[in-house]
Amino acid sequence: MPERPDIVESLSRLALFADLSHTQIESIAHRFDEAVFAEGERVLRTGLSGGALYVIIEGEAVVRIEGTERAWFAPGEFFGEIGVLLDELPNADVEAKTLLRCLEIPGAQV
Repeated sequence: MPERPDIVESLSRLALFADLSHTQIESIAHRFDEAVFAEGERVLRTGLSGGALYVIIEGEAVVRIEGTERAWFAPGEFFGEIGVLLDELPNADVEAKTLLRCLEIPGAQV
């Protein structure tokens, strides 16, 4: 299995994973893919795309509903969980406010 120390290190600093051992965090880092989005790139589109939970490792994302900015997400926060858990399409657009690195956990894995 290839080394992913940068991902392991990044995840270990997030409150979401604070109670996990280093071995457990390594397992998560190796099991799922990293997704990188350029500034302004859409991650989720209202009614069109979804199916994954995104945990922000680095950067910020913005949530827009009908073009209006409603919220921001920062490292350690996550989005996409409602669509994954309820098997529904997104009800908002989420786009990268800055260069955005996320751990992408496909819906079938949650």
